[in-house]
Amino acid sequence: MLRISTGHDTGSAAELLASGAGIWVANVLTFAVWFWEMDRGGPVERAFGSDPYPDLLFPQMTTPELVPANWKPAFADYLYVAFTNATAFSPTDTLPLSRPMKVAMLAQSVISLVTVALVVAKAVGALG
Repeated sequence: MLRISTGHDTGSAAELLASGAGIWVANVLTFAVWFWEMDRGGPVERAFGSDPYPDLLFPQMTTPELVPANWKPAFADYLYVAFTNATAFSPTDTLPLSRPMKVAMLAQSVISLVTVALVVAKAVGALG
């Protein structure tokens, strides 16, 4: 990515797109772990029910009649949140409630947007 901002040769469009995809996937996985660790103090604290105030409001929490009575978010739920936040550059169906979670989601969106914008712009330039 640094080569894009300095104007150095970044290789073919395919190499550039592959590098950008790797960065984007790392962004999604990193933030999925962070969201999982941040929400209500992390998985251990959530299991003990120590913090009643969620950092993320999942749809299942607002419609309990549609899910099992003991529903709790699992890592796959946080992975989905990270994927949709990185794809849409904003929360989709799961809302951030705490300021730290809002800042984390903001950071992920900015990283994703900058990555996509730089890689696509440079790849289009490499094609032409």
